[in-house]
Amino acid sequence: MDQSAIDREVEQNLPWNAAVNLVDTAFIMLGLGMVARETVLPVLMDTLTGSPVWIGALNALAMLGMYLPQLFGAGWAERLERKKPFVALAGFGERLPYLLIAVILWQFGATAPLWCALAIVVLLGLSGASAGFGTPAWFDMITRVIPLRVRGRFAGGANGLGALMGLLGATLIGSILASVPGTGGYAMLFGIAFGCMLISWCGLVATREPPVRHRPAARGMLAYLRTLPAIVARDGNFRAFLVAMGIGRLGTMAGGFLLVAQADALQLDGAALGWLTGVAIGGQAVLNPLLGMLADRRGHRLVLLLGQLALAGSALFALLTPGWSGLVASFACLSAALAAEQASFLTIIPEFCEEPDRASYIGVTNTVMAPFTTIAPLAGGWLALSAGYPVLFASSAVLAIVGFAVLVRHVREPRTAGEASLAV
Repeated sequence: MDQSAIDREVEQNLPWNAAVNLVDTAFIMLGLGMVARETVLPVLMDTLTGSPVWIGALNALAMLGMYLPQLFGAGWAERLERKKPFVALAGFGERLPYLLIAVILWQFGATAPLWCALAIVVLLGLSGASAGFGTPAWFDMITRVIPLRVRGRFAGGANGLGALMGLLGATLIGSILASVPGTGGYAMLFGIAFGCMLISWCGLVATREPPVRHRPAARGMLAYLRTLPAIVARDGNFRAFLVAMGIGRLGTMAGGFLLVAQADALQLDGAALGWLTGVAIGGQAVLNPLLGMLADRRGHRLVLLLGQLALAGSALFALLTPGWSGLVASFACLSAALAAEQASFLTIIPEFCEEPDRASYIGVTNTVMAPFTTIAPLAGGWLALSAGYPVLFASSAVLAIVGFAVLVRHVREPRTAGEASLAV
């Protein structure tokens, strides 16, 4: 099929593909919101183990699983003429562990809490690995079905709708945890999360995927991996972007500890947990569409800069303003930082490269982020345990500000840098 025919197919299927991928994004975000990494999971792990180290280990292994396999996923994906079957299989592997966690918590949460904690860490790590292996192919598929001119608005709208649904879900968290004693309430949250994720998977598999425009010549995995260092070596703007975002990722180390740092002092119950989850998700619901429109007009670099400032603000509020007001402000800033990442972190990558290199650029980006994303929560848990939460929050703020500075000084907006093709 020639390029003009592919363009016509993409335009004809755009309303359908936008709709089904809105379903995918919205419902997976609703599911993730029911077991929010910033609120529900830290409190669950604290309940099961009483140690901040477990909270760090949970986030570290999940993120390591998410990011480390992406180079191998990218190498596999670039050979595929159709990405969707591979993406659908990986997507189901991402979702199934949530059902298994629900069953384990329901059966053994009260009698074997440490074993349950270990199972949660391992299963969420496997979920992340499955998602990571499929992400380059998924993002390449989305990039081909959603044209550049509307990509920012689509990403912002989809994430905003997902956050809005997550806000509705957050209202259930408090009532479920209050009405179901012990870890049974958390088991129900994971079960609901799996149901939402299954609906999102149906949206994913309904995507009408066009054929690949430029398919690279077949090559082995080792030959493919040997070509990747050249991507970073030849593209200075992309290399500076990786440095800036890697430092910024270290600045996320405080995110999983904002709530547990004050849980005892504020006597947080299930209702408060649901309310704070609502603050975090509600901010994303409002900001995602706005940031998506801003990205379409002014570029994704600006959105990422705002996200780094919000990340620093989250840690500074936690450090300087203890109590309810500071906690709410901290979660609001964290929500803004998450919205900026959702709207622009992956969406900017195709603007650094041509179509045949998209999966490789995505894989390189996320694999380079793997050590930073893994170290951040482990370092956060270690700092919280050995030096205290104030040192953790101050360190997180400094790293976020350094990431912002590198992004300002050394990364050019790729749309105007003459380094990327703006084709679909």
